[in-house]
Amino acid sequence: MHVHVLALLLATGAPGAALDDCTGMPPMVDMAPDQTYQGFPGRLYPGGLNYVNGRHLGEGLLRALNIRPLDGDGNPDPNGRIVLLSIGMSNTSQEFSSFMQLANQFQDKNPRLVIINGAQGGQDARRIADPNATYWTNIDARLKQAGVTRAQVQAVWHKQAVAGPRDPFPQHAIELRELHEVAMNILADRFPNLKIVYSSSRIYAGYAKTGLNPEPYAYESGYSVHWLIRDQMRGDPGLNFDSRFGPVRSPWIQWGPYLWADGICGRSDGLQWFREDFASDGTHPSASGARKVAEMLLRHFSTAPTARLWFLRPGLGTLLGDMNGNGAIDGGDPEAYLLYEADPDEFARRYPNVDPIKNGDINEDGVTNNLDLLEFMPVLIRFTEL
Repeated sequence: MHVHVLALLLATGAPGAALDDCTGMPPMVDMAPDQTYQGFPGRLYPGGLNYVNGRHLGEGLLRALNIRPLDGDGNPDPNGRIVLLSIGMSNTSQEFSSFMQLANQFQDKNPRLVIINGAQGGQDARRIADPNATYWTNIDARLKQAGVTRAQVQAVWHKQAVAGPRDPFPQHAIELRELHEVAMNILADRFPNLKIVYSSSRIYAGYAKTGLNPEPYAYESGYSVHWLIRDQMRGDPGLNFDSRFGPVRSPWIQWGPYLWADGICGRSDGLQWFREDFASDGTHPSASGARKVAEMLLRHFSTAPTARLWFLRPGLGTLLGDMNGNGAIDGGDPEAYLLYEADPDEFARRYPNVDPIKNGDINEDGVTNNLDLLEFMPVLIRFTEL
C-alpha cells in the first residue's frame, strides 16, 4: 500500500500528507461484486450494483416526472415552487451551504427550484428522531423565511450520523439504519408532497481528533444507507412509499453521491481527502472539503436520472429509458433500443434529437447496448401498470 500512496503523493504534490493517511478500508463503490467488509457485501445497491435498477428505478422515475412547481397549498402551479431541502447535522449543513452557492450560480438550474438548508449543527440522528424536536420547528421557520411551505417540499438530501458511536460493527450501523427509517417516517408525515430522498453517508474521518464520529464509524455509515435502501426495495412496510401496498410511511429513497474515499489513497474515480479538507478537529470539512461535497452534489442533481428531470431547466432533463424521444416510457422504446444496437446510423437518422447514452445507458457503463435493454424491461413493466 505504501508504494501506491507514495505514487499518489508524487502525482498530486499533496502538502503535509503522510503515508499513514489511509485506513486500508475499501470504498464501497470500488468493492468487487463478491468482496465483503466484515462479511457484508459492498457496492451501493443489492446485487453488487452501483446504480439503481429494476422496478425501484421505475418508481423513482415516476416520482421524478411528477415533481413540478406547486403553490403553497400543494396544487400544481406553473408559477409555484419546487423545494429541495437538506436534512442532517453540522457536516451536512456546511456542505449543503457550499452546494447552495454553486447551485444558485448554475445557469441550467430550474428557475422554479428553491433550495433550503434544513441541516443544523449538533442535531444528530438520535436527536431528530423525535418528531417534536426543535429541529423540525426550526425547519418550518426556515421554510417560512424563504417564502415556501411544507407542501412545496418535494426532494430531500439526507446525510446523518450518530454522535459519539461506541458499539462495534454492525451494531452501530444497524442502529443508524433504524434511525434513518424513523427520519423517513417523519419526513413522510411532515411533507405530504415529498417524492424522493437522496441519502448519503459520511465523508472520510481518518484525520479525526475527537470521538464525535471517527473511523471506522464514518466508513461504516455507508452500510446504514445501503441497508435502508435494500430494505425498502424488499418491501419493508416501515419504508413503504406506495399506497397500493399499505400506509405510506416513507418517501422513495435512492443513494445521493457516495462521499467516502480512503484519505490520500482515494478511490478509482480520483476522489481523495487531504488534511487541508478538514477543520482542526479532523471531522468537520474546511472550505475546500465542503466545496468537494458541493461539487459532487451539483454533479449528482444535474445528471442523476431521477434528479435532472426537475433540477434542470425545463427541456434540459432527459428521461432515462426514453429511447425514441417522445417524452415517455412506452412500448416504442424497446424497438428503438434494438435499432440502435443493430444500426446506429439509422437510429441517428430516425431519432436525430435523442442522445442514445443519456437516454439509454441504464447500467451506467458509458455505452448503450442489449444489457441496457434488459435493465429497461422492468422499468417499462412498472410504467405500463399505470
